[in-house]
Amino acid sequence: MSGATIALVAETQCRFHAPVAFPDRITVGLRVAHLGTSSVRYELAIFRNDDPHACATGHFVHVHVDRQTRRPTPIPAATRDALRTLLRPPA
Repeated sequence: MSGATIALVAETQCRFHAPVAFPDRITVGLRVAHLGTSSVRYELAIFRNDDPHACATGHFVHVHVDRQTRRPTPIPAATRDALRTLLRPPA
């Protein structure tokens, strides 16, 4: 809440493939698709009940910026280390 850098959403996208309704149980899969110097792209998929096919897929991009100037800044080392654990394996 008070760090020198913050992450702003620069892009978001969602594609709906099938409906979800109460009382469906949903599971969300999340991975880091790209880890740049100041940005990170997350990809996600939402699954309904035990269906192996996603009912929605999407992505969002965070850009890390200086809290005061709002200019891009490198992702802090501790954050980068945590994000690496979610990094998509190479194809």
